[in-house]
Amino acid sequence: MAHVFSIFCKSYAKDVKRVVRLAQSLDQYNKDAIPFYVSCPHGDLGLFKDQLSPFPVELMADEKILEISSSHIQSFEKSMEDFPPHLLQQLIKSEFWRLKISENYLIIDSDSYFIKPFYLNDFMADQHIPYTVIHESKDLLCFAARRGENKILEDYCEIRRKFQTIFQRKGKLFDFGPTPVIWSSKVWEGLHETYALDKGTNIVDMLKAFPCELLWYGEYLLHSQALPLVPIEPLFKVYHYREQFEEGQMLGDNEDVLGNNYFGVVMQSNWNRSLDSRQKVSTGFLNRVKGLIKR
Repeated sequence: MAHVFSIFCKSYAKDVKRVVRLAQSLDQYNKDAIPFYVSCPHGDLGLFKDQLSPFPVELMADEKILEISSSHIQSFEKSMEDFPPHLLQQLIKSEFWRLKISENYLIIDSDSYFIKPFYLNDFMADQHIPYTVIHESKDLLCFAARRGENKILEDYCEIRRKFQTIFQRKGKLFDFGPTPVIWSSKVWEGLHETYALDKGTNIVDMLKAFPCELLWYGEYLLHSQALPLVPIEPLFKVYHYREQFEEGQMLGDNEDVLGNNYFGVVMQSNWNRSLDSRQKVSTGFLNRVKGLIKR
């Protein structure tokens, strides 16, 4: 392994502006110069290289990760038949460990950015053990309760109960996300070597059956004790829904306030397209987003 810790982002051309914003925040706040890796489809490498040229970023093609996966997973090509495109990002994140670039790493998405200085010891409990994001998602579930959104709670519980059944675990329903999250290569290697192979399966088929890489990691860690679990709350403030962001603005959210408890902000790209000039966003909403970013 070349690094004890690194940062990894899987992205696409449509999110390149967001990756630039993320890279800018890393350039400003990454005080220990933790290596930053970005993966994208081979056809997008030129675009990413051009847009990220001012920043210390290591670029790689998704195909490189998938090629290494195929050399370790029997019947990889057959498993990939009819693989849903929306799960490809989960697969690439889950297989990054095979590159042996880093023992531990922060998985971060394009729609995230840092708002204050951070150091290696914010992610590592000691030289060898990373923190693990594990909690009960009370922030999101309280938001859902206030709005009477019962389906959010139902969906949250349903998939977690399925994973409890897989690993025969009883007790509380945990959330191991949202991203950014801290992962250890030891956990993913153990999931492949002692779970998937023993059951004659692989990560591709596992994601097809139960599509949540965060829960595969977290529940397997609880099941296997592959490394000591040192819990940590979510690293970033995540706005899952536009209404959640607007509620936060009414309550006074800004970078100064959020920086007391979080290292960054996630504006989930499924609703926040304010950085895409091709899509119109109401002026009032756009100003509120810009206000949060600048404060």
